[in-house]
Amino acid sequence: MPLGFYIIMAAQFFSALADSAILIIAIGILRSAEAADQFEPLLKFSFSAFYVALAAFVGAFADSMTKRRVMFISNMIKIGGCILLFVGVHPVIAYAIIGFGAATYSPAKYGILTEYLPHRKLVVANTWIEGLTVGAIILGTIIGGALTSNKIVSWLGNFEHLLFGGGAHTGIAIVGAIYVLAAIFNLFIPDTGVDHKPLRSNPFYLLHDFSHCLKLLWRDKLGQISLAATTLTWGVAGTLQVLVLKWAEHNLNLVDLWRQTLMTGVVAIGVAIGAVLAARVSLRNAVSVIPVGIFMGLVLFCMPFVTNLYVAIITLIIVGGCGGFFVVPMNALLQHRGHILMGAGHSIAVQNFNENLSILLMNACYAGLLYLSLNINVIVFAFGVMVALVMILIRQWHSLNQKRGNVLAQLDNIR
Repeated sequence: MPLGFYIIMAAQFFSALADSAILIIAIGILRSAEAADQFEPLLKFSFSAFYVALAAFVGAFADSMTKRRVMFISNMIKIGGCILLFVGVHPVIAYAIIGFGAATYSPAKYGILTEYLPHRKLVVANTWIEGLTVGAIILGTIIGGALTSNKIVSWLGNFEHLLFGGGAHTGIAIVGAIYVLAAIFNLFIPDTGVDHKPLRSNPFYLLHDFSHCLKLLWRDKLGQISLAATTLTWGVAGTLQVLVLKWAEHNLNLVDLWRQTLMTGVVAIGVAIGAVLAARVSLRNAVSVIPVGIFMGLVLFCMPFVTNLYVAIITLIIVGGCGGFFVVPMNALLQHRGHILMGAGHSIAVQNFNENLSILLMNACYAGLLYLSLNINVIVFAFGVMVALVMILIRQWHSLNQKRGNVLAQLDNIR
């Protein structure tokens, strides 16, 4: 891989690290304020909302200038969200602004891969980016959990007169510094030399253009399968990030947020392992991993019966491993089809719209079920059954496409 690829990876690592850490800090602030349980999934809801609301515009924005400039601007927006949290704005609102930055960042982050690298390296590149992202989630979760633990908060409080007035403020400032570091790396990302399209000022044109791209990808025989698969997987991942915290508290008696976040880190370790193993899957054989997604759903609905810590760790690693192994080839296939059909930025924007709409719906359902005081194990069981059934439907859908259409011809075009 060329040097520029590793600079892209570094920028992505630190940005994802901060995203993960600030989520845990926001959850800690909600819990210290004794907010209702449903506010925790609402954090993820608010973060994902801008992905959906701005989907028609961020793809065109990402394609209108160099990707490094887009990524730099996006990290500055995230820093603005940190500042809002620092000055006492409600965590759901502040985290929504960070989500705004992430929504504009994502099309550039993934789109630059298709511009910078030949498509034969996309699976390997996605293994790198997903592996590092997962590593950032693990480390960010640990950092965020540590910055909310009583011992660290108490220790930071000793410097109150020199710093910002408390552990939470110091933690937010630390995360803000990580975003600054990511922004610095953005400045050194090379220009890919790809021609950029001027950004249209007419929002109705952008909405029409996005609608056209959305239909184009959903009608493509391979695009629709990979899009359905990644949409479901990222919806699951976005919900698990907060659901595991409550499950660990109920089933494993881990009452401290710091220990609960370690369980989230365990899932991320599994995803990293799965992503590395997925590097062996060729782009042409990407759809062969669908049964792994079905197995992930089966493991999920076994989670309510797990009460032993060591069994829980193994179970969560398997769940994460299945997710990582499944999503990397499907994500690469989706990028490849999107790049051919409409261009990198527009393709990633369509992908983000669908995936984050899935996160919105799943987290809204989870928040509603918590509001109704439904037992967490009932929620997890239903969640697992839903995942397995939808994965089975996706496999049947692909089989039907093979019988009816030109899927084999599309696969033959991949070298």
